[in-house]
Amino acid sequence: MKHGDQAALAVAQSEQQAGAQPFTFGYLVHDVSRVRRVVMDMAMRPYDITRSQWSVLTTLARGGNDGMMQVDLARLMEVGKVTVGGLIDRLEASGHVERRPDATDRRVKRVFITEKGHGVVKLMVEIASTMNQRILAGLSPEEVAMCEQVLGRVKKNLKTILAENGGVNGSGDILAEGLDD
Repeated sequence: MKHGDQAALAVAQSEQQAGAQPFTFGYLVHDVSRVRRVVMDMAMRPYDITRSQWSVLTTLARGGNDGMMQVDLARLMEVGKVTVGGLIDRLEASGHVERRPDATDRRVKRVFITEKGHGVVKLMVEIASTMNQRILAGLSPEEVAMCEQVLGRVKKNLKTILAENGGVNGSGDILAEGLDD
């Protein structure tokens, strides 16, 4: 167990002992997400693609054949423009995406997924599907549906809290917009 995990567990145990409501739910959601990221990173490592790069590629693939402006890509991915710019630079250098001038405004560059990028998306979708089957092993379809329903409600509640607080993080990035329900 890592130090951060031990510390979180110690806090949870002390809160339980003190009679406070335990934060087991939040800890489990965080820990499941963290471990899933590690497992997915391990699965993608042989293909020299990171989760962030995969996110760029899948967002572009879902966007159709018109390409996407960097600012729109950043908004959909809920990251800063500089962050997505670095990801695009690396993906362009590896031949997974290309920047082209916009058809109506030559000053604007649009990002397009290449054939190589589409191949990686297809492969990663297969890997993710297999991994999800393994992750959900032993759960009934009803249990999976219930988890999705509960987590969907929790996400909705969190979006409400974000909206009540202006939906902006410390960097000024808008967080409450573009989050799927």
